[in-house]
Amino acid sequence: MSILDKFRLDGKVAVVTGGGRGIGAACAKAFAEAGANIVIGARTMSELESVQAEIEALGQKAVVIKLDVLNQDDRENFINAAIDAFGRIDILVNNAGGFPPKPALKTSIDDFEAAFRFNVSTALACTQLAIPKMIETAGEGSIINISSVAGHEPCSQFVAYGVAKSSLSFLTKELAQEFAPKIRVNAIAVGSTKTEALNTVLTPQIEKDMVDLTPMNRLGEVEDISACALYLASPASAYLTGDIIQVNGGLNSLNMKMPRAFD
Repeated sequence: MSILDKFRLDGKVAVVTGGGRGIGAACAKAFAEAGANIVIGARTMSELESVQAEIEALGQKAVVIKLDVLNQDDRENFINAAIDAFGRIDILVNNAGGFPPKPALKTSIDDFEAAFRFNVSTALACTQLAIPKMIETAGEGSIINISSVAGHEPCSQFVAYGVAKSSLSFLTKELAQEFAPKIRVNAIAVGSTKTEALNTVLTPQIEKDMVDLTPMNRLGEVEDISACALYLASPASAYLTGDIIQVNGGLNSLNMKMPRAFD
């Protein structure tokens, strides 16, 4: 067997939240290229259908489901769609999440709890639904949580998002301990990556400043993240669980210049 065969996902089924664009879409397409069939969920059907067409062009099957990860009925429909369409689940990517930077004194408790629910509670809820199906149908599985460098390196104005992603990373470690050896649970701590979300705040000067502060001298591409996700989803990482892989260009602090409270 070639070492490259360990990265194949033939016959496997992956479900990806937030799969209509950005990192989620890139992960879905990477898994399909490696041989998996895919279920992707997001709130915008037109984006999902575009990704579906790309997956089918790779010769794999894709099912799209309208998904608001904050809604329990949507989450159940999403997981059940994989069983209905393909009879199994092998891989779950908890990708949906996010929260904008905001000064701590202007971050309401509702804001703080909303960031936690969107980034952490939803990942746990999807995991709770997926694991029994994984065990029942495949006997094992891989769960990949999309965390952030903001959850590991503190920065002004990231009190809600940073704490949420830090919690997601620790949730990853907790679940890995509980469900080993059958279910592997890992996370990717993503650095600044060129997605539609980041593009909304990028100007040429902001991008230059961010690149200058990044040791690898560029921003990340979604394929940088999906390549790591493929490793974590595949038998190549069969001896890896409870890890947070930092795909962030070498950052040991955030590469965004944010004002402090009393600047």
